[in-house]
Amino acid sequence: MIARIAEHCFWLGRYLERLESVARVLQMTDQLALDADVPADQCWVPALAIFGERETFARKHGARAEADGEKVQGFLTWEDDNFSSLVATVVMARDNARTIREVVSRECWEVTNELYHFLTGEAGRAEYAASRFGFYQHIRRMVQLCLGFLDSTMLHDTPQEFIWLGVMLERAGQTSRLVDVHHHVFSQMRHTHRVVETALWLSLLRACSGFEPFMKSHQGRVTGDAVAAFLLFEPRFPRSVRHCLESAWRYLGHLCPVVGRGQPGEECLELLVPLVEQLKPETLAQEGASVHALLTRMVEGTDALCTEISRAFFGKAPVHVQVGTQEMAG
Repeated sequence: MIARIAEHCFWLGRYLERLESVARVLQMTDQLALDADVPADQCWVPALAIFGERETFARKHGARAEADGEKVQGFLTWEDDNFSSLVATVVMARDNARTIREVVSRECWEVTNELYHFLTGEAGRAEYAASRFGFYQHIRRMVQLCLGFLDSTMLHDTPQEFIWLGVMLERAGQTSRLVDVHHHVFSQMRHTHRVVETALWLSLLRACSGFEPFMKSHQGRVTGDAVAAFLLFEPRFPRSVRHCLESAWRYLGHLCPVVGRGQPGEECLELLVPLVEQLKPETLAQEGASVHALLTRMVEGTDALCTEISRAFFGKAPVHVQVGTQEMAG
């Protein structure tokens, strides 16, 4: 397979997953700000922190605006010079899909193109003004439809494996960042009524689409440690960090079935295997261990792995703009 095609497949997967993640976080945060008795800054600052955009936002709008939900949502939705925004991400997703139009299925291309025109045209602006919840929900459903088409209408061969490798690594990194930021913020809140505390942890689960799976597998009080453990270690939940990295390991195994010294993918697997091995509850039971430290290793590890994939499979280090903790393809 041509390295250039593989690279576009990989980044298409990453950008599609990033689109859904940004929309989901904004939807959850907007609902939390409306329903929970939580200061505005404790709602919206984490949304900026997850995508590594606090510094950029403060330069453009001032630090005080971090508590302004409308400005934060506008920044993460419409500003095309913000590489984490929905508009910038859908442009890059469509560009990658268009470049490999002969590889992706017609259905996948049509959904990606439709979502691009929705977000860059008047229809998206109108829906954003009329129903913020419906706007984010539409984006999430379109991305899920596209991912479903990728699975059901494409040959299950190398291009598709590179797309899903990108999806899973992006998802692992996004879940790690989201859990890290919110677990820290919520754990630092003092004198919070138990009802509000439970609502906060449930909002974190909803931000990862994990509310129903968590409730089906857990009984008793909803606690921060239980939520973090579920989103980190639960192998049956498709958005847990463990599930994503184990899936990435399988895709890498298919892409480099014969691993030996000097073979493409060797160092990728060497980076990935230790990450997977750390994703077990016993890791947090070790002396000095913490959720934050483990999540930091996951974020840094997935970033290093994506860099190595670019070097090993695409023949170059990725040209990217660093935005906080996120890599953005140039």
